Amino acid sequence: MSGGGHGAIEGSNKRVALMISVLALFLAGAETLAKSAQTEALGANVEASNQWAYFQARTIRATVLKTADEALALAPPAGGDDAAVKAKREDWARTVARWESEPATGEGRKELAAKAKASEMRRDLALERYHHFELASAAFQVGIVLASAEVITGIVALAFAGGFLGVAGLALAAFGQFAPHTLPFLH
Repeated sequence: MSGGGHGAIEGSNKRVALMISVLALFLAGAETLAKSAQTEALGANVEASNQWAYFQARTIRATVLKTADEALALAPPAGGDDAAVKAKREDWARTVARWESEPATGEGRKELAAKAKASEMRRDLALERYHHFELASAAFQVGIVLASAEVITGIVALAFAGGFLGVAGLALAAFGQFAPHTLPFLH
């Protein structure tokens, strides 16, 4: 009879070992997704910073030209050449307008601001995903620990708790991948 009991324990340990293996597999997947989301967030943040810096440079250059234009408008024309002054002021006005919006190149302030905001949105989405994946990883890790403790102690409730955390980790990873804005308590 003791042989039958011993076989049941071994069968239970094999199932728990299999569950630990599956949790470890899910942990590896969640960690990979987390690292990918983190890398995406960092890249998008650098993009947004670069675009905002270019936006600011365009703003400064436009301000310098506007100031020069205003000074020229107040000063009497050199040598009485009103046509040259008028032409220069018109050229500056076209340049400032081009810096404000330049759809052909996407380098006007308007286009740069839109690109920077889009990069910020990508960054924020990637960070949302990253947080979900990190929590999923934590759930898998704790699930592995609890399932391992069941093998040592024989307390079946630990295996069930480990399995529950595995399911919770899967749910968090799924939300992170497909609906990262759904769980408001993670924001």
